[in-house]
Amino acid sequence: MRLDFPKHSDKPIVVALDSTGIKVTNRSEWLSKNWKDKQRKGWIKVHIAVDVKTKDLVALEVTDEKTADCEMFKPLLDDLELKDVLADGAYDNRDNFKFLSVRGICMPGIKIRKNTSGRGLSDRAFAVREFQRLGYEKWKKKHNYGKRWSAEGFFSAIKRCFGETVRATSVEGAITEVRRKFMFYNMLLSL
Repeated sequence: MRLDFPKHSDKPIVVALDSTGIKVTNRSEWLSKNWKDKQRKGWIKVHIAVDVKTKDLVALEVTDEKTADCEMFKPLLDDLELKDVLADGAYDNRDNFKFLSVRGICMPGIKIRKNTSGRGLSDRAFAVREFQRLGYEKWKKKHNYGKRWSAEGFFSAIKRCFGETVRATSVEGAITEVRRKFMFYNMLLSL
């Protein structure tokens, strides 16, 4: 389910992407500690895109814990007018670089994973060679990679305000609860 976010501007924006896990219940933690019950903890994963300038949430997806971050790259960014994207190494793959290249972003601020080869002519290969040529510190400065923490800050604020768990007992209820928490916090920011 996609949520519509109010558009603040028609100008392209720089977004920071990240994801975090939210515990579905604390019950298994208590049982495991006190009764040696090895029930598996449940998680849902929240994927967000945050405008680094305004710190507003511009895209939100909630999935199960098995969904990889790179799978949610396109769904998060599909409807956005982009100037640049800042993301950690979990989003580093050829498809994501190709997707951004088609959108006019040839050198995004996606951190390249270690021991990556820069062979070939793909957009990712060019980014790998740039990363290797500049080194992490210069690359980070060139791309303003430190602004990626606006997504981390958003998660931190949500977890401080609402906690790291959901109270709903069904998966659908947990997803709805998480969406409401994130949307409510985003509304508070815009007041």
